[in-house]
Amino acid sequence: MTLSTRGAGKAPAVLVLEDGRSFRGRAYGAVGETFGEAVFSTGMTGYQETLTDPSYHRQVVVMTAPHIGNTGINDEDDESGRIWVAGYVVRDPARIPSNWRSRRSLDEELLRQGVVGISGIDTRALTRHLRERGAMRVGIFSGDALAGGALDDDTALTARVKEAPLMKGANLSAEVATTETYVVPAVGTKRFTVAALDLGIKGMTPQRMAERGIEVHVLPATATVEDVYAVGPDGVFLSNGPGDPATADLTVVKGVLERGTPLFGICFGNQLLGRALGFGTYKLKYGHRGINQPVQDRSTGKVEVTAHNHGFAVDAPLDRISDTPYGRAEVSHVCLNDNVVEGLRLLDRPVFSVQYHPEAAAGPHDAAYLFDRFTSLMEGQRA
Repeated sequence: MTLSTRGAGKAPAVLVLEDGRSFRGRAYGAVGETFGEAVFSTGMTGYQETLTDPSYHRQVVVMTAPHIGNTGINDEDDESGRIWVAGYVVRDPARIPSNWRSRRSLDEELLRQGVVGISGIDTRALTRHLRERGAMRVGIFSGDALAGGALDDDTALTARVKEAPLMKGANLSAEVATTETYVVPAVGTKRFTVAALDLGIKGMTPQRMAERGIEVHVLPATATVEDVYAVGPDGVFLSNGPGDPATADLTVVKGVLERGTPLFGICFGNQLLGRALGFGTYKLKYGHRGINQPVQDRSTGKVEVTAHNHGFAVDAPLDRISDTPYGRAEVSHVCLNDNVVEGLRLLDRPVFSVQYHPEAAAGPHDAAYLFDRFTSLMEGQRA
């Protein structure tokens, strides 16, 4: 990605998809060029949490809600230390933010962190195109990237987009994870210790556990089984993260399963658990992204509105219990939009996972009970 720290102003910009479809608008955030996988998020709120979610590494996010930036940017709601999206696409950016916690505008923050974006395009048409054709590589170009008539030369820009790496086969967790272990202390009386493998963890996740009396040791994605058990964990947590789960090393996951330690995985962690159990994973046509995805807990029949950000899914049978090297497994949750597997549960070990984000810092909070379920597993194991 190349960019300029000049304000975008009303500089012309163009978004070009790898299939040749293009959209012309105005630069938003930094001026320059960027490449990634084009995906869309259906959340009406929570754009700050979306931008700072490490799971969006190397993705250009299209917001389906037309008006973005109205609450500005504050210093409390970031899910990590930086913006991770490769590019940002909005239809109608707010001219002036209005919120008592706002410290600066979204446009200013994108510019400050060098994130190239585009505004003023028909995001409805772009979203429909991605739904019909599937997520694909994309480039956003503005400023010097459009010099020499490139604004009108879609063929040359499309060729450059096709040179960008694919998301399928991408191993990205180590690029977004912490490089050193850190500890999030329990709030109040400490009840348990959890080793959390950082595959792209969001800041609110260990906080939700800390609120339940859990001291969370967040370990790098490269941690070994020995590193995990060096902290004396009552349970192990597998976080969300970017990339293709088929590229991940499963040594730690299998080591935890063999020892029978309570295990809870979310999103990318759900996919790693699925692969460790012997199931395959596959790339969804356009993924689930947003904070309004309906999921059913099959054990209770309860329907939850949940926060999602995933482009891959586990290929496990919905109609039967499966035998795995670690005992019987079943699909515990399913998406009501498309029947995608949204959770797994072992029947013979204290292990479960979901494909979504139960911390849901931007809301909703229907799935918060999953942290209590994890706590109950650790209580049962200790007993």
